[in-house]
Amino acid sequence: DVQLVESGGGSVQAGGSLRLSCAASGFTFSGRCMAWFRQAPGKEREGVASIADTSSTDYAGSVKGRFTISTDFSKNTLFLQMNSREPEDTALYYCAAAPYEVKWYQCLLQEGRFTVWGQGTQVTVS
Repeated sequence: DVQLVESGGGSVQAGGSLRLSCAASGFTFSGRCMAWFRQAPGKEREGVASIADTSSTDYAGSVKGRFTISTDFSKNTLFLQMNSREPEDTALYYCAAAPYEVKWYQCLLQEGRFTVWGQGTQVTVS
């Protein structure tokens, strides 16, 4: 089965740091567009950061300069390093994978491009 499992969520004080992980099974990250999305209570799900196999990245304006997306292909794991956390970052964070057909220049934060989703990990900033 194709599966994504997020971990690393929790509570952190404003200004603190947290790193989320997303482990894949049933497929490999190599050659795939991967991303993090988040959904805050009462709001629509929004893109946070994406990364293509060529290390091309895209960030939402609200997190640019504070968050960093990366991959470890040897561990088939996606990461999101979150620094300078703000209360507005409180949300359920999801990782997602796009089909192999999505090229690196198409690896943008558009939810419809992604077909495999994890269950999410909660992050609370106070």
